[in-house]
Amino acid sequence: MSDRMTAWRCIGCGRLEAAQPCIGVCQDRPVELVLAADHDQELAEAQARIAALVAFVREFACTTPRENAWEASYKALQARARAALRKMAAGEATPDELATGEPR
Repeated sequence: MSDRMTAWRCIGCGRLEAAQPCIGVCQDRPVELVLAADHDQELAEAQARIAALVAFVREFACTTPRENAWEASYKALQARARAALRKMAAGEATPDELATGEPR
């Protein structure tokens, strides 16, 4: 994680200012910033997607189909993966649902 710093933000124009001692060589440069809360939410959503992928890969790696049933097992896993992708794309799945595949 990156270090966080506290700055002052103007509620009118959005200007950001952080108190730092100037040593006389300052130059203003444009930077792109996001609010910490927005970053935290995006990070949590990304971690949920990663957890869902890890859970699916674990299930795929640990599943052994019965004799002559590999195709049915493969198609069932495919259907679950497609359903999870649809839910993620539509924003309908919670992080718990993505990680476990089970609705709340």
